[in-house]
Amino acid sequence: MRTEDFDLQVPRDMVAQVPIEPRDHSKLLVLNRGTGKIYHVHFYDLPNFLDEGDCLVFNNTRVIPARLRGNLDGEPMNEIVIVLLRRWAETWEALVEVGEVHRKDIVDFSGFEGTVEDVGEKVGKRKERIIWIRLSDEDKLETVGEPPVPPYIHGYKGDPEKYQTVYSKIRGSAAAPTAGLHFTDNLMQQLMDKGIFLAFVTLHVGLDTFMPILEETPEEHKMYTEFCSISHETAEAINDSRRNGNRVIGIGTTSVRTMESAHDGSQLHPYNDWTSLYILPGYKFKSIDGMITNFHYPKSTNLCMVCAFAGLENIKKAYAEAVDMNYRFYSFGDATLML
Repeated sequence: MRTEDFDLQVPRDMVAQVPIEPRDHSKLLVLNRGTGKIYHVHFYDLPNFLDEGDCLVFNNTRVIPARLRGNLDGEPMNEIVIVLLRRWAETWEALVEVGEVHRKDIVDFSGFEGTVEDVGEKVGKRKERIIWIRLSDEDKLETVGEPPVPPYIHGYKGDPEKYQTVYSKIRGSAAAPTAGLHFTDNLMQQLMDKGIFLAFVTLHVGLDTFMPILEETPEEHKMYTEFCSISHETAEAINDSRRNGNRVIGIGTTSVRTMESAHDGSQLHPYNDWTSLYILPGYKFKSIDGMITNFHYPKSTNLCMVCAFAGLENIKKAYAEAVDMNYRFYSFGDATLML
């Protein structure tokens, strides 16, 4: 297996720059993993592909305004751009996207300051570097920070809530669990009215969302840890769905990664810990019967997981057909349902 096997490119002009409105009017590609059959519908058609008793598992993390733009030593030409990844006591672990900082540097973030407590190595083979930074006034994040949309979305100035799921609740992510962006309150009510159970877990999306695989083989890539949580009540409800012969469908790779981290092969357990689970083709899924997810960036760990679930050839076929059908791609793009 080579990293180039997962280099599924799409035309640049098909990368969605803004979310579609209403959310559930995005296209939905439905893939039968067993037969390879593909159907093209809209996301609001989702209830037609689900049965009473099915369980959908959502990631209820909420994105923080994690991208900060500032200047080093008050010099406007010395721009610094960071993305906050996770908080450790009074210090934030962050990714430096633009500029270079050193230990004890002071960064001015338009109304508050950040003091660089420590500087780590560069991330893998990339130029970005991890730092640990202490902020003088975290309350100003909500007004100064920007939604941490991926770099292939250029200059997004829209409503920050469009980069949140309608069910986001637990603050802590450095990126949105984008499969959930297609759901509306109305659609979720329709699902419940049909007798579909909605369950919620938490995974705070971190560094790997920003890090494509640069090594020659995917196995060489270092998977960073992310914090995830499943309550006792949620674990039991999902287990009951499985015991009753109903399907469990993960909404996004983050929900799936959370459940797989907490599953022992026979049942799902409560979980409140970090995970570094890295899912590649050949992995045997234990917790799910289906997955809803967006189209993923080439050579990404998310794309590797999707190929592990549905098969590389099926995914290549689905991406090629989606290009032919003029789908919109990546975070603000269209979705897939794999059963």
